[in-house]
Amino acid sequence: MVVRWRPIRPHVRSIREAVIVDLDPLSEAADATLAARAADGDVHAFEMLARRHGPLMRVYSAKLLGSDIESDDVVQESFLTGWRQIAELDSPAHVRNWLMRIVTRKAIDRIRVRRDHDDIDQVNPPAHESRSPEKIVETRLQLDAVWEALDRLPADQRRCWLLRETAGYSYQEISDALEIPVSTVRGLLARARRFVLHEMEAWR
Repeated sequence: MVVRWRPIRPHVRSIREAVIVDLDPLSEAADATLAARAADGDVHAFEMLARRHGPLMRVYSAKLLGSDIESDDVVQESFLTGWRQIAELDSPAHVRNWLMRIVTRKAIDRIRVRRDHDDIDQVNPPAHESRSPEKIVETRLQLDAVWEALDRLPADQRRCWLLRETAGYSYQEISDALEIPVSTVRGLLARARRFVLHEMEAWR
């Protein structure tokens, strides 16, 4: 089985493709349902998880790696790993966090390879029907502002922030992943948080 993640922009999808997705009974299924079905070997259920969470995984890994091209490869590798291991997932309801952990490990592996070779120190959530168009636009603008702020951070600060705030890593896990002391992690994270808070002041 091969899961292919293709970052397709909505405006370039054909009308026929859009209708097929909208009519798919699994398109509205909960993550837990899709994950449970995928664990039983349902390829289509896993493909729906890939459609649902692929965009966030791509943006997140691109910020970690600093490369859109590499992020596509990392997301593809993550879905292949996810498909092979999903039967081992203890809590199907937490499949998104589980996928984010996988893509984080894949991205960190790439960063380590870069260091070894080069010796050098880069979503929108589904909108609830009850939310007003104005609120949806505001949320998207806030997300854009966060990503723009992260883009202006030094790479080491950005990685610490993403691992802590998005992937939920502990200080020790970040230390192990980036191979830096915990004290350095705390310092980098503190500076990153101050900068992001300052940049987001207008949204308070």
